[in-house]
Amino acid sequence: MAELTDSSDRDDFPDLDEALAERIRGIDDDEAAQRASALRQGLADYDLDDDDLGILDLATEDPDAIVYLPALPVLAIVGRPNVGKSALVNRIIGRREAVVQDTPGVTRDRVNYKAEWADRQFTIVDTGGWEPDAKGINASVAAQAEIAIDLADAVLFVVDATVGATSTDEHVVRMLRATKKPVILVGNKVDDVHQEPDAAALWSLGLGEPWPVSAVHGRGVADLLDHVLTILPEISAVAKEEVGGPRRVAILGKPNVGKSSLLNKTAGEERVVVNELAGTTRDPVDEQIELGGKFWRFVDTAGIRRRVNLAQGADFYATLRTSAALEKAEVAVVVIDVSAPISVQDLKIVDLVLESGRALVLAYNKWDLLDDERRIYLEREIEQDLSHVAWAPRVNISAKTGRHLEKLVPALELALESWDTRIPTGKFNALLAELTQEHPHPVRGGKQPRILFGTQAASRPPTFVLFTTGFLDPQYRRFITRRLREIFGFDGSPINVNMRVREKRKRS
Repeated sequence: MAELTDSSDRDDFPDLDEALAERIRGIDDDEAAQRASALRQGLADYDLDDDDLGILDLATEDPDAIVYLPALPVLAIVGRPNVGKSALVNRIIGRREAVVQDTPGVTRDRVNYKAEWADRQFTIVDTGGWEPDAKGINASVAAQAEIAIDLADAVLFVVDATVGATSTDEHVVRMLRATKKPVILVGNKVDDVHQEPDAAALWSLGLGEPWPVSAVHGRGVADLLDHVLTILPEISAVAKEEVGGPRRVAILGKPNVGKSSLLNKTAGEERVVVNELAGTTRDPVDEQIELGGKFWRFVDTAGIRRRVNLAQGADFYATLRTSAALEKAEVAVVVIDVSAPISVQDLKIVDLVLESGRALVLAYNKWDLLDDERRIYLEREIEQDLSHVAWAPRVNISAKTGRHLEKLVPALELALESWDTRIPTGKFNALLAELTQEHPHPVRGGKQPRILFGTQAASRPPTFVLFTTGFLDPQYRRFITRRLREIFGFDGSPINVNMRVREKRKRS
């Protein structure tokens, strides 16, 4: 079976005949079903395997309904840089999700993860290292940690037991006492029983009994979590009621194009750290946002760097997590900085979305910085370099000022509607019949391949399967794909067209 993704390469076939389009759109459901049934019966003369029969029997998917869920209790993890907060998060959630590196300051945003212990679910919030009198980006990181404490039901205060209480730790203690939140003191890096006296010395901080753990080895974490569950409420007193099933939107782009600014502006708050320093975001940051009267799950991701820069460090792991976030998303907003020429890096990110099969919206950011001359060059670049995704909705925005952000929701809705779309089998086969009658496939090697039957095997993304008597030229498949777009839309969604070449069953 060969797979083909959509391309805008032009073919030698004529433009769409509007009369044909109207005939296809005008076919009623009963007629479409009769046509499909007749063609389906014709496949009985051909050798079909179990996979073929499974494709032919596929049922229509329904979009996920929105379900309201109780607000899970929230546990914030705070402490000064490099005490092992992210390592503890990974140990609690049971997977290496948070970026961990020996270098201080790897985590910058407050990042939410779902965790479960003893059949109870809760939200755990990883934060950047808190430092008093921080400047520049470190001040923004500290501010995010303070916001996380305000929005938590309880706090895990992590201290490096091998170093002991520092003046910075004492600053954090004063801040925590002012919040009136329940605080659990954790002495990390206690790898064996001989180091437990190091944790005992943390009684001096005045927060009660310190819990000795080793986040790296897991020592003491189970006892800690048992205690955490006695502190956390069943339902959060501070978190918003959760919504199950909102559409998931991944914000992608190369470093410093304005992804975090876009998330902050749509969320209406400083949700993630924004700084002129490229590569500020390292962990994918989920945020449930109400926008345009609907709930969305926005995911701000780390900027995807050129491969030459991925040899080491937190940026490498951040890029891996960005790819994973895209796999969990339904639609990707690729942010492009219009003040600079469209780069190979921008095109690779677009191709990454196409390979993932996600719906696509192109957001041209920093539009307020565009002058007339640059606008002319930009349109040429778009026409030349992005012609293969001319079907993607386009929004011209300024994430910093909020200009035209109201156009983002209609673009997302259009792309997702196309991504969800299913074409009735009868109408699809009627289209194939009209196309092959007016423009039959060219004869190749003395034979002319025929399309026996076609069906949409899946949506999200729309995936079509053609049962044929021979291999169809790429040019002819592009012709079919282009007609699908012209008649049924599919704006914002890639289209996959697969072939299954089958021979006639030999008569016994």
